Amino acid sequence: MKKAITILLGITMTAALLAGCGSTAETTQAPAAETAVEETAEAPAEEATEEVTEEATTEAGGVKTGLAVVSSIAKSTNPAEEDGLGEVDSNVVAVLVGEDGKIIDCKIDAIQTKINFTKEGKITSDLTAAIKTKQELGADYGLGKASGIQKEWNEQVNALADYVVGKTVDEVKGIAVSEEGAPTGEDLTASVTIKIGDYVAAIEKAVANAKALGAGAEDKLGLAISTDSTKSTDATADAEGLIQAYTFYSAVTTNAEGKITSCVIDASQGSVNFDATGTITSDLTVAPLTKQELKEDYGMKAKSAIGKEWYEQADAFALYAVGKTVDEVKGIAVSEEGVATEADLTSSVTVHVAPFIGIVEKAVANTAN
Repeated sequence: MKKAITILLGITMTAALLAGCGSTAETTQAPAAETAVEETAEAPAEEATEEVTEEATTEAGGVKTGLAVVSSIAKSTNPAEEDGLGEVDSNVVAVLVGEDGKIIDCKIDAIQTKINFTKEGKITSDLTAAIKTKQELGADYGLGKASGIQKEWNEQVNALADYVVGKTVDEVKGIAVSEEGAPTGEDLTASVTIKIGDYVAAIEKAVANAKALGAGAEDKLGLAISTDSTKSTDATADAEGLIQAYTFYSAVTTNAEGKITSCVIDASQGSVNFDATGTITSDLTVAPLTKQELKEDYGMKAKSAIGKEWYEQADAFALYAVGKTVDEVKGIAVSEEGVATEADLTSSVTVHVAPFIGIVEKAVANTAN
């Protein structure tokens, strides 16, 4: 009963808890669709005035849900004999952490967005093509054929994810590796031969990000990633070209009844700029940040009719999803513009919610994996 009351309080009073992101001119751009909705969305006549404390929304359990994204644009290249490449790589981890600090469950995935462009600054890749994660690619990723143990990327990271269950983050960081970064312990060498440093770092970050949002130790964990590159543009004489991987992420937990018990939503706009000669102008050493990491620097609050940053609105939606089935989340009423119209959401979420609904649905489906 206490858990149910806590979740209801969290749903109706979302204002003070939630935290957000910002944008830089080079690597992140506030999407026009979100800005337009924020500018035109009608502010509610009244907003809840009772403060929601972190204790009120997290006392439902000591088990914590965490999500981490580690991205890079370092592999992007200028055109030479071949077209240039704008590449955005992201390693993503979701964890469920017990009250004793040990990992209860772990999911690992990654996505690579690769878009080619010419010396004239023209994009040659199909921007409408689906971009699959490495888990979704499975054997099509092609590592298995080159692997000394004949195991595909997804098989190896799944083995690593299983291996860290029951361990603390310090124990995970203490996994012995070779000079090349591959595991050397006998309990891992038969199943994992890839370099694990990036995944260990992402696991550490996910554990650090974990919060008690209502999950239980027996709940199922799901991780989802969805990327769109259609905001990429050619360079012109007056404006730089843009390679952009606009990606949404979600970690959810569900209970035996199929209801969402915790939910985390994030997004990133990994971008590579180039000029009309095909020369990359972005600093490739600067890692793209997610909107949850950018918080106020994302810059939505000043344009928001309700004065809320992107991360605050994403957190409010995530909190609203708790206690619901995925069908109930999919059934959230929206306007023609794609803005939620339900009274419990209008004071806290005025951005388009279709991406939120879609990524939560995908994460719930992935709890079965």
